[in-house]
Amino acid sequence: MTDLHPVRRALLSVSDKTGLIELGKALAERGVELLSTGGTAKALRDAGLEVRDVSEITGFPEMMDGRVKTLHPMVHGGLLALRDNDSHVAAMEEHGIGAIDLLVVNLYPFEATVAKGADYDTCIENIDIGGPAMIRAASKNHAFVNVVVDVQDYDALLAELAANDGQTSYAFRQGLAQTAYARTAAYDTAVSNWMADALATDAPRRRAFAGELKQTLRYGENSHQQAAFYTDGTDRPGVATAVQHQGKELSYNNINDTDAAFELVAEFNPADTAACAIIKHANPCGVATGATLLDAYKSAFDCDRTSAFGGIVALNQPLDAETAQEITGIFTEVVIAPGASDEAKEIFAAKKNLRLLTTEGLPDVTAGGKTVRQVAGGLLVQDKDNGFVGMDDLKVVTKKAPTDEQMRDLLFAWKVAKHVKSNAIVYVKDGATVGVGAGQMSRVDSALIAAKKAERMADVLGLPQPLTIGSAVASDAFFPFPDGLMEAAEAGATCVIQPGGSMRDDEVIAAADEAGLAMVFTGMRHFRH
Repeated sequence: MTDLHPVRRALLSVSDKTGLIELGKALAERGVELLSTGGTAKALRDAGLEVRDVSEITGFPEMMDGRVKTLHPMVHGGLLALRDNDSHVAAMEEHGIGAIDLLVVNLYPFEATVAKGADYDTCIENIDIGGPAMIRAASKNHAFVNVVVDVQDYDALLAELAANDGQTSYAFRQGLAQTAYARTAAYDTAVSNWMADALATDAPRRRAFAGELKQTLRYGENSHQQAAFYTDGTDRPGVATAVQHQGKELSYNNINDTDAAFELVAEFNPADTAACAIIKHANPCGVATGATLLDAYKSAFDCDRTSAFGGIVALNQPLDAETAQEITGIFTEVVIAPGASDEAKEIFAAKKNLRLLTTEGLPDVTAGGKTVRQVAGGLLVQDKDNGFVGMDDLKVVTKKAPTDEQMRDLLFAWKVAKHVKSNAIVYVKDGATVGVGAGQMSRVDSALIAAKKAERMADVLGLPQPLTIGSAVASDAFFPFPDGLMEAAEAGATCVIQPGGSMRDDEVIAAADEAGLAMVFTGMRHFRH
């Protein structure tokens, strides 16, 4: 098998016309015969290029509203024939099948159609059939055929042809084929997942996932691990869709922590209050609301100034100059916000290593979706934790009921606890976290660690006592015994929010009453592993 093969005949059929004319002209200048269909053929002709319609070589017109146009032996024979197989060559000669050396196809915009909220029938009509069939045929025959499915590969194709006098190498065709198979796999994934949703099938027999490379990363969680960042095609505001204004490329850990920070801060409606979340190792080390972003940032920072160093800052309102100036007071890895003023960008410009990301808005924390985690030999798939608890959902279970002020802090603590690794304990006072205990094997230890952090910060801030005195406390899951609750009470908490549901709820409630605590049940837990 010869490594280099010439491109003499190309079939172009694209939905996305970006770069089409330039590609067509470059191929024509090399003497490549152009075949095409429908709107692609019209666009090429309008640019003054000579094009043969596929219907001319198949002997059949496009029919059934364009559903049938390339599904024909004259097309697939030209793509699949092995040029070094005598029987294949004889069949081509007998039936007048011309070889197709290059296929350029991008598919009907199914994903974009679904994203626009189109109805079922419209989505069905945007499922491409002929395109994937041709792509798979050309990819299988990459020993001889080039297949291009992405606009960004046009330049690489033309460069390859220029470097090899109108020919392409086997390695180049292999790379194109791999990309093409990944594209059809991602396309079928989008269709199958959409149908599962349309049919309200929670656990389809087969579930596929796909992504498109956004960025190769320097390394993963550790320097000996290779890593890359892929997007899933959704337009959810966040790290995947944000614009980076400055700073070096995001690392694996930066991306993971920035996502955690932005999803947390989105729990707080920017129309109601400014909010700030500071994240370290995917856990919040400080979260606060305030009259201004500056107030919110300062309160969040005061929860755990030590951990905030080198952290990720997420804001729920556009970054302003005053807040930007305050943030530059310590080393910060990333700041993400739904916009930023020119003055804020100028202030950050002096900090070359600080990454600033802006988005078009905040993610909808009530929206559905799936989360996926790999385990040995399989995947764990579940609904995104979009559970919401409001004031009317809370059940007072103690003799003492929380005051209105306490209830606000309880709900604040509950929102934060949802984003803290289990076992999670969160102390809150006046709309700001004052102690966070995360990821411990014992809920008692989480309560102790959070309280100890508050004690240290009281010393740093010069306070007479820890801010856990008179605080509200949230537990992401029920207290199985009274011991964890009592640790929170000893730290100074006066009210508690937890899911309830333990076999010993009565004991826990009795302990709360004896300690003079007010306690509410949510009926919902927020495990986060």
